[in-house]
Amino acid sequence: MDRRTFLFGTGTLALSQLLAGCNPQVSDTLQVQFLRGSIPPIIVDRFHQQIQQNPRARFTPVAQLQEIFNQLQAWHEQANRTPSRSLPFLTQQSQSPNPAALMSLGDYWLAAAIEQQLIQPLDITQLQTWNALPRRWQELVRRNQQGEPDAQGQIWAAPYRWGSTVILYNRDKINSLGWTPTDWSDLWRPELRSRISLIDQSREVIGLTLKRLGQSYNTQNLNEIPNLEQQLQALHQQVRLYSSNRYIEPLIIGDTWVAVGWSTDVLPVMQRYREIAVVVPQSGTALWADLWVNPVNAVLPTLASQWINFCWQPPIAQQISLRSNGTSPVPTELLLGSRQRSRIILTDAQLQRSEFLLPLPATVQQQYDALWQTIRT
Repeated sequence: MDRRTFLFGTGTLALSQLLAGCNPQVSDTLQVQFLRGSIPPIIVDRFHQQIQQNPRARFTPVAQLQEIFNQLQAWHEQANRTPSRSLPFLTQQSQSPNPAALMSLGDYWLAAAIEQQLIQPLDITQLQTWNALPRRWQELVRRNQQGEPDAQGQIWAAPYRWGSTVILYNRDKINSLGWTPTDWSDLWRPELRSRISLIDQSREVIGLTLKRLGQSYNTQNLNEIPNLEQQLQALHQQVRLYSSNRYIEPLIIGDTWVAVGWSTDVLPVMQRYREIAVVVPQSGTALWADLWVNPVNAVLPTLASQWINFCWQPPIAQQISLRSNGTSPVPTELLLGSRQRSRIILTDAQLQRSEFLLPLPATVQQQYDALWQTIRT
């Protein structure tokens, strides 16, 4: 899955979906749409058991985060559209709650969702386990009305899973070199010329180059970083393939020896192909998070806060870390066993040196886009 693809689309909702979502008879039902695979089925089962199999909680998996973002846009557009004269019965219903009260959303979409008024803040007083989250996760979702991180802002989402950008390598190929990758700087080694596959994302590639130079992923003025363009040009010579969804296949068949990718994509590959190894760069990496958000105009039933608090309970957080391809933001001690051996674990030092890709001002984003275009052409 391409976590960083950001395509604005409005999508279209079927009439039957609109009618079901606007039906006042289901207004008390907790409808949850979540990214498929991000919540293990056993956790949903345990939640149903806790609420005594209450039928008012319904969980629907969605294949990609892009679909969820498109759906948020479609609901918002529908709520602000003048009802058609041919469908007068929708006039009153169009003001009713959206079909889902909680939805998964990646942190990369959070700023746009806030700025476009697709979601609404959460009531922190209903989140009794909020203080169990480390500060960095609280800061991630505290934003102003423009979607920018703001210590005085409101809480717009509830993180329930996170992951990172990592380096993968083919042991069979790399062992002949007498060394293994440990940090971003290894991508520039001459032995890897034309033997690397990179995700096709400017913030990720420019960001890891900035990290190699001792800078932040969220650097505001690229023009002040000496040798940045030179280093990117040198890295470009190392790359055989740019792709955000096909970067692992060349590594498996040996066309490339090293790849840069997202931990959610990597974990299943590690379990199936023993020759594929993974390392988290020592200097730090990019982080991402999956969040619970409340669509604008969607009534949030009491059961919704129960679900969020449930996800943050240590035993449940542990199961998210062990049974999904991500890690819960709630610190837990993972049990020993085969499941732990297939995890990607960051040390405290690596986590402290890692960063979320935060929204950039438009003028700064233009610098990134222009530099990326220069390198790629």
